[in-house]
Amino acid sequence: MHPKLISPTLFLFIFISCFSCISDKEALPPPNIVWITSEDNSKHYLKLFDENGIETPNINRLAEQGLIFNHAFSNGPVCSVARSTIITGCYAPRIGAQYHRKYVSVPMPDSLKMFPAYLREAGYYTTNNSKKDYNIIESPNIWDESSGKATWRKRSENQPFFHVVNIGITHESRLHFSKDEMDSISTVRDVAKYDIQPNHPNTKTFEFTNAYYRGKIQEMDQRVGKILNELEKDSLMDDTFIFYYGDHGGVLPGSKGYVFETGLHIPLVVYVPKNYRHLVNGASTGRVNGFVSFIDLGPTVLNLAGIKTPEGMDGRAFLGAGEVVKEMAANDKGFGYADRFDEKYDLVRSVRKGNYKYIRNFQPFNFDGLMNNYRYKQLAYKEWQELYEKGDLNDAQAAFFQAKEPEALYDLSADPFETVNLAKNEAQSAVLTDMRKELNTWIKQMPDLSFYPEHYLIDSAFANPTAFGQTHQQEISNYVDVANLSLAPFDQVKDQLIQSLGASDSWERYWALISATALGEKPDELVSLITTIAEEDPELLNRARAAEFLAIVLEVNPVASLLASLYQSEKPSQALLILNSIVLMQSNEYGYKFSIDLDKMNDLVKEESQVQRRLEFLGVI
Repeated sequence: MHPKLISPTLFLFIFISCFSCISDKEALPPPNIVWITSEDNSKHYLKLFDENGIETPNINRLAEQGLIFNHAFSNGPVCSVARSTIITGCYAPRIGAQYHRKYVSVPMPDSLKMFPAYLREAGYYTTNNSKKDYNIIESPNIWDESSGKATWRKRSENQPFFHVVNIGITHESRLHFSKDEMDSISTVRDVAKYDIQPNHPNTKTFEFTNAYYRGKIQEMDQRVGKILNELEKDSLMDDTFIFYYGDHGGVLPGSKGYVFETGLHIPLVVYVPKNYRHLVNGASTGRVNGFVSFIDLGPTVLNLAGIKTPEGMDGRAFLGAGEVVKEMAANDKGFGYADRFDEKYDLVRSVRKGNYKYIRNFQPFNFDGLMNNYRYKQLAYKEWQELYEKGDLNDAQAAFFQAKEPEALYDLSADPFETVNLAKNEAQSAVLTDMRKELNTWIKQMPDLSFYPEHYLIDSAFANPTAFGQTHQQEISNYVDVANLSLAPFDQVKDQLIQSLGASDSWERYWALISATALGEKPDELVSLITTIAEEDPELLNRARAAEFLAIVLEVNPVASLLASLYQSEKPSQALLILNSIVLMQSNEYGYKFSIDLDKMNDLVKEESQVQRRLEFLGVI
């Protein structure tokens, strides 16, 4: 109808109605927000996200009036690193929170608080029930209550609340059953119902573990249902955003602890309450294809509450008002990181962009299946290794126990379980170059503190990790460049490698040694330089890395050199990295035998819990 044809009375009615609608929305208090977090679930095991998954009717209830995020990712594939990322909104390697289990708790970046503190300052009642597992010193006044009894019901009348529920039913430890227990469990039916992923052996143990794990997911879903029933009982569903997500990837072998999709790609569903649909940009139900990561969860909650994202957070809001939310709808990129998990060291970074995934293995000789005591409590892990040692695996299945390529590129649309490395495929060279550039830019801009060894960070950086990173950004950038020498033909980088091996900077030498090992070349100049480093370098880790080179590239026995470094070490995290090399050298791949004399080890070192895990595996204690 043309405006001139509207009667004054009708125009006034429309104006008042629209103004009333706007006013009603403006008059609404901030929404309540509930997080339901399940442990150790990637998206692959829920039918809502994957045909090979199990039905989760209560999570589906959320999806019916909410958003299903097809591309949601943990940045780190293990609990404390993932949760440290969430609570800060920051990339863990930038703030010194990247190691699981931590040796020290690091402070928050200057002036930044854990995000629930901002909610509490704005009048929210904040509760956590009840896992934290942060690698960071907790900000003051973050929770009104954090305990197994924490609930929204203790808030003041009409006070908005933020409540976190952690469900442990699907935790990795639930798969630590024995062979006798497996044979006696009768509740799992249709064990052959689920497809075994192509890099796993198709055995009865893996069939059972797949089915049993999915059964635990259904138990978790029942717990979700109980929480929803409590919210309904309190008449809160129309005013409460409810997030369900897994705290990182699943626990079938090769997922938790690894930057593969099964370790990072998590299920995320956000229920949108009737009274706050105006806070969702676009449709309030359906599937969302934009990429979101754990760094974005805190900023999103703050944005829904009407609070600006604090300066210093790396994440961006994907729900609520603002232009950034619209930008996030088109985001197709996410980053991942893996460092030391328990006693096992590695350094892996990843970027996913659209359907392509790029993984950079900075220490490719640390094969994925390198012993981690806690992982190998699972029967499926043990059987996988036993079948490898017998030679009963195909190439895709055996790769877990073999040295990796320095870089890998996967087309996830054709290869969702990342078994076919396209990095050397000429047809994919442009994609590889683009993805490599994306990752290197991100690492350098952070900057990524892991380019210093952990013991050095503890001594020199962890009093103020972010300030240390900014001060040493140029050095870190240089270490990345030295590490990337391993990606070029040896003849092109030989002179740079020799120069870095002779550098005055200990950590430039350190990365030159790792690059030389990854390249696998053995010209006289390198051999002479590295032999000298193995015998004389003032930094014990460089002697250990040099011994690794000599063993891997020249088959020179590393036992005496590595043991000498171990006995001289007075720092647990330094000794643990040397023990990582010892476990590598004693693995099937190399077969060297070590006899460790406990009396020669530093008392502080040998009594540390992660060191003891390595010593236990090596048969020393």
